[in-house]
Amino acid sequence: MPWLALIRPGDWLIIVLSLLAVGSSIPVFWQGGLADRAIIRQEGRVFAEIDLKARKQFEISGPLGTTLIAVEPGRARIVADPSPRQYCVRQGWLMRPGEIAICAPNRVSLQIAGRTKVYDSISY
Repeated sequence: MPWLALIRPGDWLIIVLSLLAVGSSIPVFWQGGLADRAIIRQEGRVFAEIDLKARKQFEISGPLGTTLIAVEPGRARIVADPSPRQYCVRQGWLMRPGEIAICAPNRVSLQIAGRTKVYDSISY
């Protein structure tokens, strides 16, 4: 690799600073920013919007029973649900804007939102 001999110390500094700038911009520009609230929906209507700085638990009634949702600083999850397959519980902690857990049989959903709207391949 004879081209390595042509790179000067100032070039290495520019390369390192560029990599740091790109790496630090990933959460801001490519992942919809930072998450700041959780939106709980019951039968398609907004049940609650919670600030992700709080630590709370919610019990939401649905046609099959009660869904338990936990909110902690920076994340939220569905802890328990009476749905037969438990897909929404298996989603685990939601932390990034645009992530969603849907308990379809019980008609309850939990979505993480940020300041900016997040688009995916379907909505684009």
